[in-house]
Amino acid sequence: MPPSAPAPLPHPGNPSGSVQESVITQPRQLGRIDAVVHLGFVVLMVASLVRYVMRHPPADNIWVLALAAGVCAIYAVVAVLARRRRPWALWMFALVVLWSALVLVAPSFAWCSVAVFFLCRTALSGWAAHLAGGVIAVATSAGLFRLSGGSDIAMLLGPLAIGAMLTLIYDRIEHDAREQRRLHAQVSAAQAKLAASERRAGTIAERERVSREIHDTVTQGLASSLLLLEAATRTWPSTAAKGDVDRASTLLRANLTDTRSLVHELASPGLDTVPLAEALLQAASAYVPDVRVQVTGMARTLPSDVRHALLRVVQSAAANIKLHAAAPHTTVTLGYLPGTVTLDIYDDGDGFDPGGTAPPSKTGGYGLRAMRARVEQLGGVFSVESTPGEGTIVAAQLPTEDIDA
Repeated sequence: MPPSAPAPLPHPGNPSGSVQESVITQPRQLGRIDAVVHLGFVVLMVASLVRYVMRHPPADNIWVLALAAGVCAIYAVVAVLARRRRPWALWMFALVVLWSALVLVAPSFAWCSVAVFFLCRTALSGWAAHLAGGVIAVATSAGLFRLSGGSDIAMLLGPLAIGAMLTLIYDRIEHDAREQRRLHAQVSAAQAKLAASERRAGTIAERERVSREIHDTVTQGLASSLLLLEAATRTWPSTAAKGDVDRASTLLRANLTDTRSLVHELASPGLDTVPLAEALLQAASAYVPDVRVQVTGMARTLPSDVRHALLRVVQSAAANIKLHAAAPHTTVTLGYLPGTVTLDIYDDGDGFDPGGTAPPSKTGGYGLRAMRARVEQLGGVFSVESTPGEGTIVAAQLPTEDIDA
């Protein structure tokens, strides 16, 4: 009924749908309440009019009927203006004044005060609403007390007490409605900030993911191809130089394929169709030709994101071995455990101090960080064990939800 009626808060699970629903349902509810109030006014006015006509001679009815007709006309104007959201405060004051005169002249119409009170609180607010409500209560009290012949104190105090209670209740409802609207605005603002934060976080995560993909594929392959071409330049035109050129060509073709895959949804060609052990062997062999792949446990189908992470870790680790380790032997061990899968890449190369690695820069240094981020993003554990001159072990453990093959 009143404009300040509280709007429902949005449901956390579906904020946009709940807000839209409240916008649709609230006007319908207010319309139904207004209709009940207006219908009540009509019923009470007709009943009061019949009562008055039956109890008074026709000579006394003319002015009262004219006054009642004026009240009904102004009430209808206020109701129409309220529905069309037009200014109605002056019309409401006119209604209160005219109705007060009617109820003082003909106390039989005092019962209509309930509908007039609610219409008054709909049209006015603040001190104006309190003033109009007080006038209605006083006029009703005076009319009923006059109707009792000045002998019934309850007729005098009852309307005043009811008016005071209705005013306090209505003020409390309006206060709660304002508070609810304030909280609704805060929740909406918080949801907007959260959505913006999630968009920023998603953008950052996507950039990091793309940077890892580029590092683990294109960058590593180009670096290895460059080393092979530099070696071929130094030994050209020997047979070894031609072999280095062939291997560099193979790596460049593989990088071209990876680049096209990155352009098309950053997918790994054949990852879901080739057995994981074979895919790991192909990925590592592009950098370390003599690599061995061992499998422990019962092989099973793994989620695609886990397979993708394992493949990229092997690619990055094998590229590091090619660039830095000078290892005669490299072994990749894939282990299937209940609820987890493990991956160990061991080489017997030069080794290094894990705590003394240089921070990432334009010249490199992203490999270990990218591998760690990729594994930990899936809830796994990543570790590196290495000592200068004693080789390196890169280990990853990822949780899995087994998929039926």
